[in-house]
Amino acid sequence: MSSAPVIAAVDGSEDSRRALEWALEAARRRAAELRVVHVRQYAAWGQADVLVAGPPDAGGDPVLDEVRALLRDRPDAPAVEYVALEGVPGAVLPELGADAQLLVLGSRGRGGFASLLLGSNGLAAARDAACPVVVVPRPGREVHGDGPAEPGPRVVVGVHADSPDDATLDFAFTEAALHKARVQAVAAYPWPVQTWSAPGQLVPPPIDEDAVGNETRSLAEGFLAPHRKRHPDVRADVEALPGDAAGHLVAASKDADLVVVGRHRRSLLAPARMMGSVTQAVLLHAASPVAVVPPSPPQE
Repeated sequence: MSSAPVIAAVDGSEDSRRALEWALEAARRRAAELRVVHVRQYAAWGQADVLVAGPPDAGGDPVLDEVRALLRDRPDAPAVEYVALEGVPGAVLPELGADAQLLVLGSRGRGGFASLLLGSNGLAAARDAACPVVVVPRPGREVHGDGPAEPGPRVVVGVHADSPDDATLDFAFTEAALHKARVQAVAAYPWPVQTWSAPGQLVPPPIDEDAVGNETRSLAEGFLAPHRKRHPDVRADVEALPGDAAGHLVAASKDADLVVVGRHRRSLLAPARMMGSVTQAVLLHAASPVAVVPPSPPQE
């Protein structure tokens, strides 16, 4: 396992406590250190329960003290380091990923508005961190669909049949091995396909949906092949489904251990980091924790 730590971002909220528990289990599975980080944003004005008025008290950090008390008597807790930082959380949190194997945070912090499904800090970290970011949602999110076809631990991963990313698939298979879970790979294809013809021209022949679905499945199976070889004990099932990828992934999140999605690769036309509409929709609506994985470095 990597010697890099698993980082849990905490702020005293219930959301961050759930993230802490998830990060604790992740560190145990990886035999890694758990680094608990509180980013303290302070100002001379602001809501008392969100900002610290004036410079932080050098005598200690109440949020970290609370976590210390919570973990003190855990018999199987990993090694834990506590770090208090100062700054704007949306800027500081992504930087923590530079030397971490995983960054875990809740869907909203103490400064979040009740009407928001995902806080700005979570969006910033998922978009900008150099390591995978896991966002743990609040319980009770309802998703449409019948749920999994069979019980048992399950890691869901989205597969882009036209532009797959090995980092996303590798993370999903590694997590499935750690969770002793199966991989449910969801490959969506657009349907119905829009065909256009100018007035007076012949209408193109109809496209066979079964052929499109079979081709999508075949491509996805090919992308999964090397990961199956590296993880022979992990069962992986491919589902080729018509329509909206985000909707299928959100539906599959019901009773899942984790949903894994990728982040857009930078390009000359889009040099800034982007998450993509599918990834953002899954973060906003999935019932399970969601891992956002940075793309593989471009090959020379």
